[in-house]
Amino acid sequence: MSSPHIPTIGIQHLDQLWFQVAGTRCNLTCNHCFISCSPKNNAFHFLSLKQIQERLRESVSLGVKEYYFTGGEPFINPEMVDILTETLQYGPATVLTNATVLKGDWLRQLHHAESASHYGLEFRVSLDGFSPQTNDPIRGDGTFDRAMAGVRLLVNHGFLPIITAVRTWGDEQDIAVVRQFSETLRSNGYDRPRLKILPTLQIGAEEARSGGYSVLDRVTPKMMENYDESLLICHNSRIITDRGVHVCPILIDSPDSLLSDRLADSLQCFPMSHGACYTCYRYGSICSNATGRSLERSQTSTQSIERKLTK
Repeated sequence: MSSPHIPTIGIQHLDQLWFQVAGTRCNLTCNHCFISCSPKNNAFHFLSLKQIQERLRESVSLGVKEYYFTGGEPFINPEMVDILTETLQYGPATVLTNATVLKGDWLRQLHHAESASHYGLEFRVSLDGFSPQTNDPIRGDGTFDRAMAGVRLLVNHGFLPIITAVRTWGDEQDIAVVRQFSETLRSNGYDRPRLKILPTLQIGAEEARSGGYSVLDRVTPKMMENYDESLLICHNSRIITDRGVHVCPILIDSPDSLLSDRLADSLQCFPMSHGACYTCYRYGSICSNATGRSLERSQTSTQSIERKLTK
């Protein structure tokens, strides 16, 4: 039974379907990862092409409009190119990657698959600093140079990746950081960079790094009055893991996030009882490709810069 002190969120329509395609396996060990992915984390396992195909067919009758792939690092799944190629027969696809393991042959195949499809393929590249000095302490030694090599590969194969950076700097640095990101990307051949700034989620590895949520970091029923629920991913999305269907990509480690084995049975209300729900409430559109709400007052200026960068 739900508590009157905890608001619930219903799903308006299943617009986005996510896949935890690499489970919790990643070639990197980032110190802010909200599900603590690493080369040794086998809590969740790879999804196979066959499993993806079954879920894609299941999604058709539910009217899913787009598909997202995350991990871990999706491209350590040996079937990833085939999975994306198959998905482009159903709808637009977005893959979240650290870009450090990309290969030219894969991108040539994916460029051809996108060209032959009615739908688009987006890449979102995680890069948490505009230089080795700002990125590598978070993502590991040498990761900045490897990620930038991946960005150049993407651009050279006709893709315009969305660069996502978790906001680990202070408020007063927002505008300067976005400008420095822009300069770095342009100097690496990405003339019209696309940048999305993300808030930290104080769970997983980030909880150990900077502390978790307090008991006050919760969404209340009053906060949801006149709130645009479409800003929350749980309002229009679900995610598939090897265990079943979960409410959202952020909470897969939480036992209550597992809703069902079937997509149709997962379209149920969910209590917004987690600290991470508070972060989603504050910023909105964290997981989608949309810009989302401003990161408080200082981020409003940052977003105006981001808009200029993409023009």
